[in-house]
Amino acid sequence: MPANPVLWELDQRGVATVTLNRPEVNNAYDSGLINGVLAAMDELGNKPVRVVVLKGNGKHFQAGADLKWINAVRPQSAAENEAVSRATFEAVQRLNLLPVPTVALVQGGCFGGGTGIISACDVVIAADNAMFSITEVRWGLTAAIIIPQLCDAIGVRQVRRYALTGERFGAADARRIGLVHEVVPLSELEAAGAKVVEQLLANAPQALTETKALALESSFGGLSIDDEAYARLVRMHAAKRQTEEASEGLASFAEKRAGNWARKG
Repeated sequence: MPANPVLWELDQRGVATVTLNRPEVNNAYDSGLINGVLAAMDELGNKPVRVVVLKGNGKHFQAGADLKWINAVRPQSAAENEAVSRATFEAVQRLNLLPVPTVALVQGGCFGGGTGIISACDVVIAADNAMFSITEVRWGLTAAIIIPQLCDAIGVRQVRRYALTGERFGAADARRIGLVHEVVPLSELEAAGAKVVEQLLANAPQALTETKALALESSFGGLSIDDEAYARLVRMHAAKRQTEEASEGLASFAEKRAGNWARKG
């Protein structure tokens, strides 16, 4: 039996820990992980949750999309591709709009969709070994459905650099641009998270919910999933996956080579 791709537990304080659990592929997301996140949100919605802590099992937090899975999705119909993008968007957006505080603990790689996931969290703490990249353009794809969260987290100016270059950057730069709030030694990551959780638990639950809702009112990332702007992003995300450029980009990944558009001086 394969392991559950998303684990969750709830302690007596009301602290839920949600753990991405595909360490064999660095927690890269596929339909199983997406549906696991949605199921965890559904199940926790019926529990007395005060805080949600998001983690990734293994050496890496989240390596973006499982590109082998993406290659399997591409040949399907346009409607099926849109359904996949819609579910991916919903998983990130439901995390974004949770009425309780969320804390992400990041170690190792956090790439592509992983950067969108942490941008959707209220507090992000990174280990000093964390590495980040908004990688989609490297593989002929777009980061359409996480651009709103990234713009909220780091601002349009930084998105225009890092989402266009696809470059990797470390924890110190992630803190400098606002993608993470705090950087600690890897050995202290859990303790740093526990400290933030204690600070959150000291605050009034309803006041936290209302404060978060007010903050989201002014953010692009807080718009309703029914908004036409998001429907457009989902369509763009799905359509790009089925282009010749994406086909070449995914082939270059599988073959461990540069895309045919790469030019060096």
